[in-house]
Amino acid sequence: MTQAIAVSKGIQLTENALKHVLMLRQQQGNEDLCLRVGVRQGGCSGMSYLMDFENTSNITEHDDIFDYDGFKIICDRKSLLFLYGLVLDYSNAMIGGGFQFTNPNANQTCGCGKSFAA
Repeated sequence: MTQAIAVSKGIQLTENALKHVLMLRQQQGNEDLCLRVGVRQGGCSGMSYLMDFENTSNITEHDDIFDYDGFKIICDRKSLLFLYGLVLDYSNAMIGGGFQFTNPNANQTCGCGKSFAA
């Protein structure tokens, strides 16, 4: 895993993850998009991660905002209870590549790394 940036934030991004998210946002053609991260019931371990672009106009008072040089990550407070301290990384590896979640709150994770139990 690469070094996380802005370690004082509740949801941390590595430089690789930030670069990849910014590239994906550019492909969307909308600089007003932020990244929403959350959890939902489901997945092989009980809870699965959610991650998608969203317009900044959809940010509510129930969201926490983490700013990375103008790029915003938002997370609803209920999800943040399970995600605080999460490190989001990205790898170009052919096997096991993509976004990777390192969650200090997870006491069990599935083999694919997309779901967890807390």
